[in-house]
Amino acid sequence: MKVEEKNESNLKQDQSKKDTDVVVEKDRIQDEKNKEVDDLESKNEEELNGKKVKNLEEKILRTLAEMENQRRRFEKEREEAFEFGGFAFAKESLALIDNLERAKTSFTDNKKFKENNKDLPKILEAFEILEKDLISIFKRNNIEQIICINKKFDPNLHQAMLEIDDTSKEPGTVVQEIQKGYTMKDRLLRPSLVGVTRFKSQDIKKDQENKDNHDTKK
Repeated sequence: MKVEEKNESNLKQDQSKKDTDVVVEKDRIQDEKNKEVDDLESKNEEELNGKKVKNLEEKILRTLAEMENQRRRFEKEREEAFEFGGFAFAKESLALIDNLERAKTSFTDNKKFKENNKDLPKILEAFEILEKDLISIFKRNNIEQIICINKKFDPNLHQAMLEIDDTSKEPGTVVQEIQKGYTMKDRLLRPSLVGVTRFKSQDIKKDQENKDNHDTKK
């Protein structure tokens, strides 16, 4: 009887041990599953964070690019506004030198004034000094007079006011300057008003076509 009880006790112990081993194995498997789930969640979270960081970096780069573009546009608009203001002022300033030349011519051509005024040379000298000072100021600000006499007529720089018969010059040569023209930084402030040797009809058409093409390219 005691032997049977002992065997039964041993069986119960073996069963208990097996049950314990099964529980331990189940716990181990569950722990591995939990670890896999945790690893997967951690990996997904890292990928999600990586995407968020990448999207944030792209947004920052786009913002910086837009800011740089805006800065460049602002600089360009500021320069153009400054240049246009200077251009308009320079164009208006040409009236000063025009009036100075007219006044000097008026004094020079006035016979009575020349006959009765001994100070005429000094007056003309004062006009010349003023004119040189103005021209010097113009040059410092990139305003240049157009040299046109004996040059080929250029519709981009000259405006023909009259035609002159002169067989000693080629057709289309500027032989008279009625009003001086000026440029500023290679831009036309105003054209020279000129007289040119008479064109042939085909030359007039060709020059006009060249001017039209030049204006179209602008």
